[in-house]
Amino acid sequence: MDQNNQDAQIKSFQLVKLLSWTLLVVIIASSLGLSVFLAKHADETLLEKQKEFALLQAENLNHQIYRRFILPTIIGYGSIGLKNKEQMDRLDQVVRSTVHSFKVNEVRIYDPSLIISYSTDAEMIGRDNLGGEFIKKVLDSGEPKYEFISKKSTLGMIFDFNMRPGTMQLKIVYPLRSEKSLKIEENVIMGVMVLTQDITEDYQSVINFERLILFTSSFAALILFATIMAIIRRADIINAQRMKERQAFERELNQSEKLASIGRMVSGVAHEIRNPLGIIQSSSELLLKRMNDNDPVNTKILGAIYEECKRLSRTVSDFLDYARPRKISLVAIDPADLLDKIYMFLESSCKGDNIELVRNYTRGHKVCGDEDLLYRAFYNLIGNAMQAVKSEGKIFISLDAVENGLNVIISDTGKGFSPEIIDKVKDPFFTTKDSGTGLGLAIVSNIVESHNGKFTIGNNPEGGARITIFLPEKKDC
Repeated sequence: MDQNNQDAQIKSFQLVKLLSWTLLVVIIASSLGLSVFLAKHADETLLEKQKEFALLQAENLNHQIYRRFILPTIIGYGSIGLKNKEQMDRLDQVVRSTVHSFKVNEVRIYDPSLIISYSTDAEMIGRDNLGGEFIKKVLDSGEPKYEFISKKSTLGMIFDFNMRPGTMQLKIVYPLRSEKSLKIEENVIMGVMVLTQDITEDYQSVINFERLILFTSSFAALILFATIMAIIRRADIINAQRMKERQAFERELNQSEKLASIGRMVSGVAHEIRNPLGIIQSSSELLLKRMNDNDPVNTKILGAIYEECKRLSRTVSDFLDYARPRKISLVAIDPADLLDKIYMFLESSCKGDNIELVRNYTRGHKVCGDEDLLYRAFYNLIGNAMQAVKSEGKIFISLDAVENGLNVIISDTGKGFSPEIIDKVKDPFFTTKDSGTGLGLAIVSNIVESHNGKFTIGNNPEGGARITIFLPEKKDC
C-alpha cells in the first residue's frame, strides 16, 4: 500500500512538472508571438506612413511639373517636345528643385507608349520595355501603385546593425495628370511618373524598435525559463528529501512495530522463564553451598549452572526493561552523586585492570530524573567504556553546564566506534561482542528519551569513544 502511495505521489509530481513545462512553452511561445505581432504592426505602420508621404511627394511633383513646365511650355512652344534641349533642361530643373530636399534616388516619366521620356538618370531616357504590366495597370486604372524593394530579408536586417543606404527603397508609380486650366482638360493622364525613394534611414528606426521588442521578449522569456527551472529543480530536491524522510520514517515505524511485537512476545516469554530460572538459580546456589571439597566435579558443574543462571537472569531482565520500560519517578537529582556511587562500586575493578577513572566535575547541578534509571544508564555506559579500554587505559567522566540543561560526558581511550557501526550501535539487538543481547545502549537511549534528554554517540578527535547525555535543567519535578 505504501509503495502504491509513493508511486502515486511520484506520478502526481511528474504530472505537475509536465504541466509546468507545458505552461512555460505556452508562455514563451505567446510572448514571442506577441513580440512578432507588435514588430510586424510597427513595420506595417511605418510603411503605410511612407506610402502616404510618397503619395504627397508624387502629387506635389505632378503639380509642379504641370504648373511650372507643361503650361509654360504649351503657351510658349505650342506643344511639348522633350527632344528640345531647352524643354528637357527646364523639366529637369523643375523635377530636381522639387525633390532635392528628399531622398529620391530616381524620377522617371513614361509616355503613354511606355517609353521613358524623362529620367534623372540621362542614360535611361528613350528606353522602352522597362515598365511592364505594373506601369500599364497604372495607365489603365489611373490609380497609384506602390512597391517596396528590399535588398535583404526582414530577419537579415534585424541582425544588420549598420544598414547601407539603398537597402530599403519605396517605388511609387503615379499617373501624371493635367490640372484645371484654360487650354487642357482636367485629369487627363499624360503619362506615368515613377519615384524611387530611399527609406533605409527611416526603416532603420523600425528595425531598432523590432530588435528592442524581440530582444526584450527573449530576455524576459529566458528569465522566466530560468525561474521556472529553478523552481522545478528546487521542487525536485524538496520532493526527493520528503520521499527520503518518509521512507526513513516508514522504516522506523515498521521497525518500531516489529520491536513492539517482539517486546510483547519477549515480555510474555521472559515472565514464563523467570520463575523456573529463579528456582534453578536458588537450588544450584543451595547445593553449591552444601557440596564439600571431596566432589570437585559436581562442584564445578553446579558452579557453572549457577553462573549461567545469573547471566540468563540478567539477559531476561534486559529484555523486560527494554520491552516494558517502567514509569519514571522524577525527583531532584545531582548527577555527581550517582557518578560517585558508580565510582566507588567500580574502583576496585578498575584498579585490578589498570584502568584509571578520571572524574572532572563538581557538585551542585540539579536535574529532574529517576534515580534508579539514571544510575543504570550511567553504570552501563561506564561499564561499556571499561570493556572498550580493557587495560592500561583511561575513562573520563565530566559534567558541563549548557544552555537549558546539563551534559554528562563519558569518554575513553579505547578504539572508539568505527564509521560502519556508529549509526547502528543504538539499534536493539545490535552487538559486536561474542556474548550479549545488544540491548544495553538501546535501554540507555530509552531512559534518556524518557527524561526528555538527548543521547549522542561519537568519537574523540584524539581517538576513543565519546558519549554525551543531555538532561534538561531542573524545573518542577
